[in-house]
Amino acid sequence: MLTLKIIFWALLFIVFYAYLGYGILLFFLVKIKRLVKGRPRPADNTYEPDVTLFVAAYNEKDYVDAKVQNSLSLDYPKDKIKMVWVTDGSDDGTPELLKKYENQGVRVYHKPERGGKIGAMNRGMQFVDTPIVIFSDANTMLGPESIRRIVNLFSSPKVGCVSGEKRIFQKEAQSAATTEGIYWKYESKLKKWDAELYSVVGAAGELFAIRTDLYQEVERDTLLDDFIISLRIAMNGYTIQYDPEAYAIEAPSANVKEELKRKVRIAAGGIQSIVRLKPLLNPLRYGILSFQYISHRVLRWTLAPFSLPLLFILNLIIALNSGFDMNNLYTWLFLGQILFYVMALTGWILESKHLRIKILFVPYYFLIMNYAVFLGFARYLKKQQSVNWERAQRAKA
Repeated sequence: MLTLKIIFWALLFIVFYAYLGYGILLFFLVKIKRLVKGRPRPADNTYEPDVTLFVAAYNEKDYVDAKVQNSLSLDYPKDKIKMVWVTDGSDDGTPELLKKYENQGVRVYHKPERGGKIGAMNRGMQFVDTPIVIFSDANTMLGPESIRRIVNLFSSPKVGCVSGEKRIFQKEAQSAATTEGIYWKYESKLKKWDAELYSVVGAAGELFAIRTDLYQEVERDTLLDDFIISLRIAMNGYTIQYDPEAYAIEAPSANVKEELKRKVRIAAGGIQSIVRLKPLLNPLRYGILSFQYISHRVLRWTLAPFSLPLLFILNLIIALNSGFDMNNLYTWLFLGQILFYVMALTGWILESKHLRIKILFVPYYFLIMNYAVFLGFARYLKKQQSVNWERAQRAKA
């Protein structure tokens, strides 16, 4: 029984560290760094190189007008912004609609074959002739200062990539918005601290930028292009920085079922990324970057989710061995687990009935995120996850 208890506490530590402990540790590490080196210097807001706004789009005609108008309204010298759209496989009129904006600086590169987002990015990069390229999705609108704030961070030669923030448009009645919003606010805080300590571990595909000459063609079956592209740049000695005020905003998933589609794909891509970036698991080679990568990403895609069912089983065995003695810590821990899963189940039932109690959606969303890892892991092993994005339905604004 002692061995089971040791394993139980080890697994509990992994789960706690992956989701909360790393954030707490990161907070104190950043505080210590500030005491030793002071706060980071502000970025140079006079740095204004030419940039390319790059959008790889597939059948996005419903967003074209809003996206182009949003791009034209951004706070950056108009003569220094170029817009490149690559629309491989689009057959809903997206390329034709974009052509009406050619006299406003939009360049459209289309071919009828659909090769996935990575194929479009690899092909489209040959048309980028500016020192910085900013990737953004067609269905996300950028904050007015996003380009300027991203570019400012590139004034440091150590910076090879800059990640913006994904924001979720929220309505009071949208449970998916509430849960996604909570998650992304927490992630935003971790990214801010990661960047201040050394480097963010992975960029947000909704909005990120790189030095154009650092782009490396990505394997065509890559699922998380933003993650692979940004971390390979970091592995070459550059840092990934982050500005939460450079943001892309989009509607939330229509419901948690639709959000699950995204999470499963991300989980499958996470496993794929860990395999392809396996040298980054070596802290003797990559130092603090490896520490951040393992703590913030790898544990969440591997050990932490798989620890959850084992924790429940081990806790049950240990509690049974004590006869469910109410004076025994393991009995209370088991009851706590039962309560958590009951809350998650209740959240699921209420979601199916379109009834929403916010406190129940946090455990429900947490469970869905970890469930997605199991499904994503299975898809990765079976090679069932298509490189072509299956768009999740979005809530109406």
